[in-house]
Amino acid sequence: MRHLILPILLAILQSCCFAKDLAHPDEAGTATWLRDLDTALATSAKSGKPVFALFQEIPGCAGCKQFGREVLSNPLIVAAIESEFTPLLIHNNKAGTDAEVLKRFDEPAWNYQVVRFLDAAGADLIPRKDGVWETGPLSARMIATLQKAKRPVPAWLALLASEHSPKLEQVALAMGCFWTGEMQIGQLDGVVTTEAGFIVGREVTLVKYDPAVLSLAGLANAAAKSRCADALYVPSAAVASAREGGLNVEPIVGYRAAPASDQKKQLQGTAAAKLNLVGAQATKVNAWIRSEPAKALQFLTSAQRAQIP
Repeated sequence: MRHLILPILLAILQSCCFAKDLAHPDEAGTATWLRDLDTALATSAKSGKPVFALFQEIPGCAGCKQFGREVLSNPLIVAAIESEFTPLLIHNNKAGTDAEVLKRFDEPAWNYQVVRFLDAAGADLIPRKDGVWETGPLSARMIATLQKAKRPVPAWLALLASEHSPKLEQVALAMGCFWTGEMQIGQLDGVVTTEAGFIVGREVTLVKYDPAVLSLAGLANAAAKSRCADALYVPSAAVASAREGGLNVEPIVGYRAAPASDQKKQLQGTAAAKLNLVGAQATKVNAWIRSEPAKALQFLTSAQRAQIP
């Protein structure tokens, strides 16, 4: 009898794990999904929120699983799907109602993941697009959809798209105190992330910024006014052009990040410190949490705000 116990226990365990995988497949990420098109469209009509329609292979290939684990499990992507959209999941490799939905939208079966953004009538709000498999491009399309639907774009979703933009540029600003630098420079529109660090023994704030919003000269001037720009360190290829503005410029060489205890110092000791903030979120909340707490809160999701007394 004993020799039968272990195989039975293993079979039960495997069955439980399989059931769990079916209920929360990696390919679908961590959002909570509707599974019926008509229900999703009716919900959209009532709420005014566009439908985030994920056509996904489940069970799927390694790429499908990676998309679910990395992109569809990003906490800000999940927050946007659940709070700003009507989430709908359609399996592209199943018979029955899933297959009927595929036919209605002319979606290929057994395909890589495709996200379509629909109005309450089931029409595409923005054109369908293949190959949107990264956080930056997906969040940008989410923003475009909300704008087309004349819905507000949360500040934290705009931050997420900015943080993943390939157009960001980098500069380090030398100053007397990088704690002040992260706070003052982080407040500037166009500054996406900040980090406290050192170059040649000097305290610096490493900044990633969007040059379409804030020029290097504008960043340097604003930082100088707040006494956060004794010198600039830029990528070697940008030194000559940066010096044309009469700035004290050197290449970024030998940069090292400060210890974790020196990062986002204004955030430490506040109720927001316990939150799981992405880089850009942490930058903006750190910048405003002491001087204008209400402004800092706009960069938090509703679930994150609910965690602050």
